[in-house]
Amino acid sequence: MLKQQIDLNTVKKEYQEKADALKQRLIICAGTGCVANGAMDVYEALVDELKRQDLNVTVSLQKENGKAEDGYYVSPSGCQGFCQAGPLVTVQPQGWLYVKVKPEDVAELVKETFVRNQPLERLLYKNPADDKIYAKQEEIPFYRGQNRYVLGDCGLIHPEDLDEYIAKDGYLAAKKAYTEMTSQEICDTMIASGLRGRGGGGFPTGKKWAFTLVEESEKKYVICNGDEGDPGAFMDRSLMEGNPHRIIEGMMITARAIGADEGYVYVRAEYPLAVQRIQRAVKDAEAAGLLGDDIFGSGYSFRLVVMEGAGAFVCGEETALIASIEGLRGMPRPKPPFPAQSGLWGKPTVINNVETLATVPMIIHQGFETYRKLGTEGSPGTKTFALTGHVVNTGLIEVPFGATLREIIFDIGGGVTDNMDNPDPNGFKAVQIGGPSGGCLTEEFLDLPLDFDSVRNIGAMVGSGGLVVMNRSTCMIQVAHFFMQFTQNESCGKCVPCREGTKQMLVLLEDIMEGRADQGTLDLLDDLAQAVLLGSLCGLGKTAPNPVLSTLKHFRAECEAHIFDKRCPTGQCKALAIPEILADKCKGCTACIRKCPVDAITGERKQPHVIDPELCVKCGTCAQVCKFNAIVGV
Repeated sequence: MLKQQIDLNTVKKEYQEKADALKQRLIICAGTGCVANGAMDVYEALVDELKRQDLNVTVSLQKENGKAEDGYYVSPSGCQGFCQAGPLVTVQPQGWLYVKVKPEDVAELVKETFVRNQPLERLLYKNPADDKIYAKQEEIPFYRGQNRYVLGDCGLIHPEDLDEYIAKDGYLAAKKAYTEMTSQEICDTMIASGLRGRGGGGFPTGKKWAFTLVEESEKKYVICNGDEGDPGAFMDRSLMEGNPHRIIEGMMITARAIGADEGYVYVRAEYPLAVQRIQRAVKDAEAAGLLGDDIFGSGYSFRLVVMEGAGAFVCGEETALIASIEGLRGMPRPKPPFPAQSGLWGKPTVINNVETLATVPMIIHQGFETYRKLGTEGSPGTKTFALTGHVVNTGLIEVPFGATLREIIFDIGGGVTDNMDNPDPNGFKAVQIGGPSGGCLTEEFLDLPLDFDSVRNIGAMVGSGGLVVMNRSTCMIQVAHFFMQFTQNESCGKCVPCREGTKQMLVLLEDIMEGRADQGTLDLLDDLAQAVLLGSLCGLGKTAPNPVLSTLKHFRAECEAHIFDKRCPTGQCKALAIPEILADKCKGCTACIRKCPVDAITGERKQPHVIDPELCVKCGTCAQVCKFNAIVGV
């Protein structure tokens, strides 16, 4: 028996009537970051305080809960982006944004916001650059420089409320695809849009679909790749947590485009909140008749399964992901054949990442012409980035392709910080883009327009969207070592170049950090990186050398200082650090002189002491006895 499908227009109308009847709405950011900072405690405190003051509070606008005229609606949302300032609370319809809200702030917040109808100033964002206070989200520099095309609803709607998603024109694009368009027309629309895969490779989405469409098979599959594993990346996780129905709708349209009737959402198990919300969304969509048989009366069927992955980075590679779903060890397979020809269980399969699928419904609903107004000619649209590291404003951002690193880091990000989180206007050294598969970009690239092709031309890649900003105290050899260690640990071991090559590159980097390297080390590291790049089986291995190659190219002088001068310019590599007593901190107490086992320290009482680096054996005894933290490099 077919389930009765809901009428989208009726749901939208009924929901909007309830929303219009509200006095105000409080939206608490309930992405993973804010939840970890206590956002749900704030949520519960708000509900309790509104009840205590006998205000008409509701926590659900779903139809079974009746009306809420003149009420106050308290709801969670997905990630609102400004992670540095969380937990965040947005007040609608005024658009006020409260930052770093704690449960003990709630009583005063309710009094000012709802009783006096004015923002609570001490919880508003204060820009450290000019001490200016901003009441509304869109006025804050962090948001002002963005174009939140894909993330627009992510921090506004209740992620587990199907009705609200429909009220935002949700599933209209799917209905259009199933009832008004042919498979070829959908593929042609996506090709015309120029949408490129956001998982890292940047392959044209429409072409991937078209290749799968022409394959003759009684069974085809759609897979959502939610196995986001780059260090510091959380774009896909935030989309799944904040707008799961958008992902489902994107998969439905993909299925209609290629003739598939079954799909898998593959999410890493380390994302429990994303798993929970995507499972709830699938269940609600099935109950509403949006998933299942005879979708929108079209005669087409589509079903979804949510599968948790074990968290192997290599499973982000599409053939390894397919193997994992099949119950096998997640290891890449040679290509061709590509998944479009022989994918899951040997059937034609389309794999797209979360952000790609979240973009699809908007293109179908608004038209590809509207989409192409954003971005560049070769890279239309927007890109989400996880902005982290030595930057004032960390968080989840979205900018059109063509935006520059300078705009992202200094306008949206608020600039670079020192190691004590203080703004440092001249502190920028590099930014790692694209995670372990990307590379480091230096100051000379701050004004480079970011798009797939321009970044690839300088030896890096946009990747899934991680941006890690580094200040001048960062040792780039250590950065390359960190990413190489990650890649070596995550290598599946199937092919020799990746399995052994990454291990040997890691050893060579350790030789450089510990003062054992010479010119031969540098030459061998370069040759080995090129060999791994050319000889590896999958994308993980082929891009593993990128952090090393970009370091050798852009930070050659720093590498040579480690090798030939036996010196780490930043002082971060302990084996190469120059022992020193900081004159401004030394009190001349002579404790270090008395304890030094090799008499490497000299100086008069109550006068700054000095370490002879030729005699020092870096045993660390002097630093242990110094009460003033005046000794470094030992």
